Amino acid sequence: MRIEPFGVELWMNAWETKCDWNLAETCVESLTLRQLLALAGQNDTDLSALLPMKLTYGDIEGSPRLRQAIAALYAHQDPARILVTHGTIGANMLVHKTLVSRGDHVVAVVPTYQQHYSIPASIGADVEPLHLTEAHGWLPDIAALRAMVTPATKLIALTNPNNPTGALIDREMMMQIVEIARAADAYILCDEVYRGTDQTGNGITASIADLYDKGISTAGMSKAFSLAGLRLGWIAAPQHLIQDITIHRDYDTISVGMIDDHFAALALEHKDRVLARSQQITRGNLATLAAWVAAEPRISWIRPKSGTTALLKYDIDVPSQAVCVALLEKTGVLLTPGSAMGMEGYLRIGYANSPDILREGLARLSGFLAQHP
Repeated sequence: MRIEPFGVELWMNAWETKCDWNLAETCVESLTLRQLLALAGQNDTDLSALLPMKLTYGDIEGSPRLRQAIAALYAHQDPARILVTHGTIGANMLVHKTLVSRGDHVVAVVPTYQQHYSIPASIGADVEPLHLTEAHGWLPDIAALRAMVTPATKLIALTNPNNPTGALIDREMMMQIVEIARAADAYILCDEVYRGTDQTGNGITASIADLYDKGISTAGMSKAFSLAGLRLGWIAAPQHLIQDITIHRDYDTISVGMIDDHFAALALEHKDRVLARSQQITRGNLATLAAWVAAEPRISWIRPKSGTTALLKYDIDVPSQAVCVALLEKTGVLLTPGSAMGMEGYLRIGYANSPDILREGLARLSGFLAQHP
């Protein structure tokens, strides 16, 4: 099976460990185990409870404790509709491999995480992109989507909140997308890994799994829950589809690690505290970034409503990858070039790292931009 190289991951693999100021990071600043225990009302001595744990494969589909904690993130889900995976990246791969066959029509809302168009294309599907534009606030053009979806459409794939723009599809617009999918009897796969980071209210976006009987939600512990090192994600979907996905999962996962399962369950059982910390970071940092953009003449944007990333349009006649390499070499600051996600002329910035890293990185970025006529 041939598949296109993964642009963003290639970029991060090459440069993430070589920077001093990481403004390409998409996870909310990662928690230490000590911080996680404190948020859960525990301390170092509680780790002793793990010492008798026998490190077998554990529960193949994820422990009942963990699946119950995941189901509680949704309005209308139960553990039978939850499958634990190796990160959200594993969840997305499993959904595409299970649902999509050669010749199927797939609509992918782009820009997005590259899995959602490159995997179905590698299977031989007819992948049709629906391009988000600044003119529509980086939100889907519903009329264009309606014209694109036909009775032959198998799947509509999108991210909400959107990566990389930070745009947020509200419940009303999502229901319009649901009606389009329902008329075609199509599935909707919504990658919701940034769910919980909305800039207003309780921060939690309505999930497609709760809105549509053929809606599939994927998510994980990496972004809003600040625990990327657990490499743990999940799928929330109709039970019959979970059963089909499990057949594929047996070939590439077996089970997630028992220790990962334990700490993910602990974090989700105390999700209010974990998400409150994440929202404090993302909301404070976005205010810092917004003030910087307002004062920076070489940069324009549409302010994100959720997520941890934004697209910055820059006023320099240089390709985005060259800009990012030069920026890194001269200042130690890492951004992600728009070219890595099919968005030349833009830079993706992650604003959920520590406030000190963001402030220093932005100051250095301003100095770099000022040197370019």
